Amino acid sequence: MLQEYVPIMIFLAVAGGLAVVLLSLGFLLAPRKPDAEKLSPYECGFEAFEDTRMKFDVRYYLVAILFIIFDLEIAFLFPWAVTLDNFATKGTQVFVLLAMAIFIGVLVIGFIYEWKKGALEWD
Repeated sequence: MLQEYVPIMIFLAVAGGLAVVLLSLGFLLAPRKPDAEKLSPYECGFEAFEDTRMKFDVRYYLVAILFIIFDLEIAFLFPWAVTLDNFATKGTQVFVLLAMAIFIGVLVIGFIYEWKKGALEWD
């Protein structure tokens, strides 16, 4: 029974060994003195003038939650709608419709929360 796992163990050993070798080569052959261009500020072009641990506006997190709500809705709603016809009996279809209605209801509650907190309004 354990003989079935031997190829997986060999694969993991080879992958782990290759990872160790490549990381070691990267550390051994990497230049030790980066030039001034690599140490210069990137993206904005000037030195940071505030602390990196500044507070974000709560709307940033609300927009992230809003994205997750709609992403989950589409990720579950589309496969559910495609397979709904595959349920043979009417009792099963009613159960599946009720389960999805509860799921959509929970997402609507999250959407209403976002709306009340002002995540949909832009300044």
